[in-house]
This record gives sequence, structure tokens and C-alpha cells, in this order.
Amino acid sequence: MRLFGRKKEIVEQAAPEVRPQLPQGPEVGPLGMRAMADHRNYLLSLVEPLPPFGMLLLDALGLTLCEDITAPYPLPRATIASAQGYAVRSEDLDGASHDNPTRLDIVLDPGLDPLQPGQAVVIDEHQVLPEGADAVLPAAFAGAGERGLHAWEPVGPSEYVREAGSDVDYGQEIAHFGQVLEPRLIALLAGNGIDKVIARPRPRIVVVSTGKDLVEPGQQLPDYRHIHDANGYMLAALARGEGCQVWRIGVVSQDPDEVRETISDQLIRADLIVCTGGFREGDGDLLSKVLPSLGAVDFAEVAMQPGRTQGFALIGEDKVPMVMLPGDPVGAYVSYHAFVRPLIRKLMGMEQLVQQPVRAITRSVIRSVPGIFEFARASLAQEGHTRFVEIQPGRHEANLSDLSHSNALVLLDEGTEVIDPGAQVWCWPLEA
Repeated sequence: MRLFGRKKEIVEQAAPEVRPQLPQGPEVGPLGMRAMADHRNYLLSLVEPLPPFGMLLLDALGLTLCEDITAPYPLPRATIASAQGYAVRSEDLDGASHDNPTRLDIVLDPGLDPLQPGQAVVIDEHQVLPEGADAVLPAAFAGAGERGLHAWEPVGPSEYVREAGSDVDYGQEIAHFGQVLEPRLIALLAGNGIDKVIARPRPRIVVVSTGKDLVEPGQQLPDYRHIHDANGYMLAALARGEGCQVWRIGVVSQDPDEVRETISDQLIRADLIVCTGGFREGDGDLLSKVLPSLGAVDFAEVAMQPGRTQGFALIGEDKVPMVMLPGDPVGAYVSYHAFVRPLIRKLMGMEQLVQQPVRAITRSVIRSVPGIFEFARASLAQEGHTRFVEIQPGRHEANLSDLSHSNALVLLDEGTEVIDPGAQVWCWPLEA
């Protein structure tokens, strides 16, 4: 018989941490990798356009309109002269010729009185026609003297004038939802007296470069093992070229806590974070360790060359999208065009998310690995009405000079193995 009983301790088991997860990614193909287009569509499905707000017209340059706009009044508001000369009643000049000029009286100050038969008023281009006038007689068609105006050319009704509403009618739609605000559209809106619009804001992009050996341009390299940060500058320039607000930071620390804090600090100002380097699927690299504690993460192998290894995450309370690109310059550049640019355009609410390819005739033999979507660097030239393309001989993914000398990417889909010279290919022209 036990004299003393031991009180059982109740130990509460901590609930296992439930980390957020992204929706199931695309199925992999025969090579165990995702198709490039499937991966791009997957990323696009995880990002929503930025909410619109009102802004000044010039601040909306390059942004997407989120309203239909109709003209508040006709343009021009009144009938105006389109040439310098004389406001006249066209019927007064019937039969006017060099042999038989028509004489008109010049009224110096018509005031508000309608123009009477046989009268003319001096008028400048863009000036409003006086009441009763229906045409402008150009100065070259007449001569003025002490005995009045002598016209030797007739003009018909509405000749050399711009009728009220001939440019824009009252109530006419002059801009529509989804239209990009470019300078010509801005001029049309401003000409109609509109100074504010509702548009999606300029995306705020933070570019993060990772790598323990990275050094800022302008600083001395400590030794041959270090490199200057080319990728960060390249990606920041690409995003700025899209019209985004861009910040660029470098992360050279290998301390996961420090890296986590650095990335977390960017969430307050980022609509999208673009990171280059610092991860590989399943090998325990830096971002693979850090990001799962910040949000839902997806690392994938994509059947494309260059840019095979890709990463994506939605991090922080606001689920800010973060795209992780390869660390080699060409892979990062190609991945930007394949994935980041469409994401930026979706944030901006644009209708066309993926760049439209153009046809060209290849002057080179092109070889590609079946089952892989390859982006081949090339030189594209226009000769007459035909585009010709020639593949760059070097395909090393770290060669910055090869990349800088290319002005196109030839798109070689998964079914491509050999393309002979003279065949047609599809290309993405690159910005100059």
C-alpha cells in the first residue's frame, strides 16, 4: 500500500505553429519542373491591382485610369477662326474674283452686335467669330485700303473656322476605365478643364540584393572574391523604367535575424519586393531559412533557361508580394521580364500584362533543349519592312557585356530543338 501519492503534473502541450501557405502551385511536367507560363500565371493569381485614389493630372502620368470621363462642355466652346484674316458672312462673297472683287466694310469694333450684310471684322487665329459671321476670309485672299476691304476669293460656310464642338461634343467620352494616362490623353483632359483623375497609384518597389561578397558601386573591392552590385542597379533601373517608385538596398549579412529584420523594415513602404540571390530550392540558403517566418513561401524549379530557380512569398500582415530571382545577372534580367514585369503591370491595373512578341527572321542556327523554354539573347535589326535577328554567341549567364550588347530576347518554346537560318522566330524587343 502506497502511503504517499505523487501529484500528477499536467503539462500543456504547445499547439504546433501553423504557418501560412500559398495555394497549391502548378503541376510539374515530365522534367520535374513547372512550365514557365504556368508559373507566371500562378504568380499573377496571387497579386491584386492596387486600390485607386484621386490625384492631380500630371501626377497620374503613365498610370491607369479608374473611371470613365465625359466632356463637361464642347471643345472648342465656341466657333473660332482657324486662320488669320477677316470674319465674314460667306454669302456676301458669292462670285468674288480677281476680275470682280467684292467690297466689304471693315468694322473696327463690332461689340455685341451681329455682323451685318457687307461687313467684315479683322480676326486672329483662334479668336471667336462675332455673331452673324460663318466663315473666315484669309488675309491672302483680300486687300484692305481706304475704301474698305476688297475680296477676290470666295469662301464657303464654315471655311477656315473650327465649329463649336467639332473637336469634342458635350458629354462625349474622352477617356475610359483602364486607359493609360499618356501625354496626349493628358492634353485632351486638360483641354477639357480636367485637372484631377482617379487612377491606380505608382507601385512602390523595393529591390533587395543579397550576398556576403556584394560591394556598393563606387566603393573599393576588398579582394578578388568580392563583386560590385550590378543586379540591384539593373532591377531598380528596370522598375523605374516602368514608372514605379523604387528603393534599393543591399543585404550582405549572413545573420538570419538581421536579414529578417531588414526585410521586415521594408514592408511599410513596399507594394512589391524584388530580391536577387540568396536562395536555392531546398539547399538551406539564407532566404529559405528567413522567409517562412515572415509569411507564405513558394520555391520552385521552372523549366526555363536562364532563370530556372524561382521564389515567391506573401509576407507581413498586408501579405506584400516578394519575388526572388536568381543571382546571376542574365537570369535575373530574364526573370524580371518573364515574371516581375507582368506583376508590376497587374499592380498598375493594366489590361496587357505580358509583353507582346514580334516576328523576326533569324540569321543564325538556333539550338534549344526540348522541354525547356529558353530566352536567347540576340541582336534585332529592322531592314525595310522586315526584322532580322541574330543570336549572341556567348550565353554565359554572368556576362554583363553580352547582356548589354543584346537588344532582344528570342523566345524558344518547349518544343524547339533546332531552327535553321531564314526561319521565323518570336522575339521580345528590349528597351534601348
